[in-house]
Amino acid sequence: MSNVETQNLITTTHHHPPPPHTTTKQPNPITSLILQPFQWLKMLSTELNPSFILGIFLIYGLSQGFSGSFFKVVTDYYWKDVQKIQPSKVQVFIGLYHIPWVMKPIWGLMTDVFPVMGYRRRPYFIVAGVVGVVAATMVAEGGVKLGVAAALWCLIAIAAGMAMADVTIDACIARNSIELKELAPDMQSLCGVCSSAGALVGYATSGFFVHHLGPQLALAVLAIPAASQIFLGFLIYEKKVSDDMSAKKKQAIANLGGALKGMYETIQFPEVWKPSLYMYLSIALSFSTHEGQFYWYTDPNAGPAFSQELVGMVHAIGALASIVGVLIYHKLLKDYSFRKLLFYAQLVYGLSGFLDLMFILRWNLVLGLPDYLFVVLEESVSRIVSRVRWMPMIVLSTSLCPIGIEGTFFALLMSIDSFGSLSSKWGGAVILHAFHVMRTDFRNLWLVILIRNLLRLATLGFIFLVPNTTRFDMQNPGDILQSGGKSTDLETNRDSLQLVPLKERQDV
Repeated sequence: MSNVETQNLITTTHHHPPPPHTTTKQPNPITSLILQPFQWLKMLSTELNPSFILGIFLIYGLSQGFSGSFFKVVTDYYWKDVQKIQPSKVQVFIGLYHIPWVMKPIWGLMTDVFPVMGYRRRPYFIVAGVVGVVAATMVAEGGVKLGVAAALWCLIAIAAGMAMADVTIDACIARNSIELKELAPDMQSLCGVCSSAGALVGYATSGFFVHHLGPQLALAVLAIPAASQIFLGFLIYEKKVSDDMSAKKKQAIANLGGALKGMYETIQFPEVWKPSLYMYLSIALSFSTHEGQFYWYTDPNAGPAFSQELVGMVHAIGALASIVGVLIYHKLLKDYSFRKLLFYAQLVYGLSGFLDLMFILRWNLVLGLPDYLFVVLEESVSRIVSRVRWMPMIVLSTSLCPIGIEGTFFALLMSIDSFGSLSSKWGGAVILHAFHVMRTDFRNLWLVILIRNLLRLATLGFIFLVPNTTRFDMQNPGDILQSGGKSTDLETNRDSLQLVPLKERQDV
């Protein structure tokens, strides 16, 4: 038999019929579960730019998640133990931290229409990082206690650095969410997971640093996330725009006019201003009682006298619960209509606030639950519900942004959120002061929390402002403008946007 005939015989016997032992190997369910997050990230990196994913990890995870949580705990102790400020006054200061976030439309306009040295995004990451590094270093200068005004300015500057970096990455998120609506929940889920994971680390380590370094020196840690913003500014991909400075200035002025006109026309649509108004009211009406509760938690006489480490760990567990909230939304709730989902989320949010009331009145001891166990339960429930309530509002906000001014308009919508937070902080400061909740006087704290919970439930009366549609049914305001016959220049040189989906760039 020839070699050719022998080879044909081997081939025939191998394939006709197949061997009885040839079977399809079923994947291990545990392995599949472990690999699923990595496969999800690989999918997002394929559909989007890998530098976009890196930006989300650094800005949402390290800058917003870690810095935001670490900043929150350490500054609470800084005002309480170093500067010795009353809780109502501290809430006024915390409200001032939100001013850079209220100014997000300004940062958005700058990133959309004012390139620096030919780049629209990279310089703003660098500037944000430099501001954060300098401010954190100044306030944490060892052996030097700043005055209240100087310390406040430094802390506001740290918040400004975080806000500017947040706006820059949000512009890219908004653009990609509009162009790839099916991935909008995935992007927000990634942002939520990164933010919550960063917060978990920030809260878990904050108490340790406060205990061993003191609140003032612990603030120096915030220079590290700020430095990562500088790193991202040099690393992130972005095409350079024209070097013609005169043409660039004319284009910037034209883009600014088009952006302002587009914002003005877009915000007038009921489909836009109604959900924006609901977002503000749902945050502002739930006024903050955080500082009153924090002072009570750490008081050795009136409260449970929690240690710095325990306070940080409770918040860390809350951050872990926040990740659970993201997963619940992503796996179970993302396809429900905005109105239905927000109605039930707000209802549960209002009811969960009564756990705070039970804790302040010490009913947990009557039920046989120790303080640390009950506060962990309360924090976990609150964070899960808050995240489920927040995610659809962010997805809805990305759907409301016209193409071309998505950075500016998304920043405008997020500034509404920040203004709601500012109103919540200052409203809470007024209520705490009016009911005489002081550093050592907490007799009326329970009444303040009761009023807050009732206002949370009252917010349900405004749920009609939210559209009763899913994310797939939302019409982009840019399409509404065109269908209405209005001509608005919403274009801000799309080719210069560095985070357009990869497959779209490859087709150009």
